[in-house]
Amino acid sequence: MTERERAQQPEDVTRLFVEWANARDAEGLAELYEPDAVMEFPPGQETVGRAAIRAVMEKLVAAGPEFKTEPPLPTLRFEDLALTSTQSADATGTRVQVVRRQPDGTWLRIIDRPELRR
Repeated sequence: MTERERAQQPEDVTRLFVEWANARDAEGLAELYEPDAVMEFPPGQETVGRAAIRAVMEKLVAAGPEFKTEPPLPTLRFEDLALTSTQSADATGTRVQVVRRQPDGTWLRIIDRPELRR
């Protein structure tokens, strides 16, 4: 297994997603999620669990889109949870995620809605 950077702050998860998506690293993308995380992608469908998310990420990176870094909107924190979001660079709306602080202090996604239409 490759040693990858870990998200030290909630906003790091989104930055790492862009970096690893552009590197076509589906395994790294899946590691940004807790084992039982839920993602609404493809749009309108729930993908549950890291293994299922990895399968979606493999298809995503194989399609070859280039991801742009999107400036984060203000993060809302409550104890070990944080709500992060960005305005999409591709004009699809807003991207929204809930991340949770792990016992080692790093952050992982638990809920991901990458395409919340306006």
